Amino acid sequence: MDPPTVARPVHRAWQARPVPGHTVLQLPVPALEGWVRERTRHYDTGFVSTDPGFGHAHITALAPFARSPRPEQLAMIADIAASTAPITVRLNEIDQFPDGIIHLRPVPDHPLRSLTDALVAAFPQYPPYAGKFGPHADPHLTLDAASDVVSVESTRRLVAGLVPVTCTLTELQLTWWESDRCHVMQQWSLNPGG
Repeated sequence: MDPPTVARPVHRAWQARPVPGHTVLQLPVPALEGWVRERTRHYDTGFVSTDPGFGHAHITALAPFARSPRPEQLAMIADIAASTAPITVRLNEIDQFPDGIIHLRPVPDHPLRSLTDALVAAFPQYPPYAGKFGPHADPHLTLDAASDVVSVESTRRLVAGLVPVTCTLTELQLTWWESDRCHVMQQWSLNPGG
């Protein structure tokens, strides 16, 4: 089911404003790609990537990361990806963070937390979300942002044909997020033997 395209008031987190470019280490979720891409288009077409591999629907492993990662940093990420098995999660529970971001909570989340912990151990200078939410962030897939007309309940109705979904996350992407410049910088397969 596609999100509605009618204009409506939006939460401040989604209002158009300059957002500095930054990198994100993320796990794409292809099962929800179409819906999240269209939801993004609804709010800000600048963040709809022309890169066909770019995961608009994703679970963040670590962000922000180095703006221009060095070869040794990329090698360390490759080693972490190679030691991480694909992660199977069920996306069913819709929740809302205090800042209004409406999201899906992956279950189980411990493999995702373990991946983030491994990345933070390798790169302690890059805490999750720059430490804004403490040393540990809750794994999630962003769906929308609360407003006068958007709620957990309205979002639940919109994704009813797509959720619940069980999916296996098999790729770790290093992406660049900036209006009109979103793209995949590098990608690694998770290792079934990991």
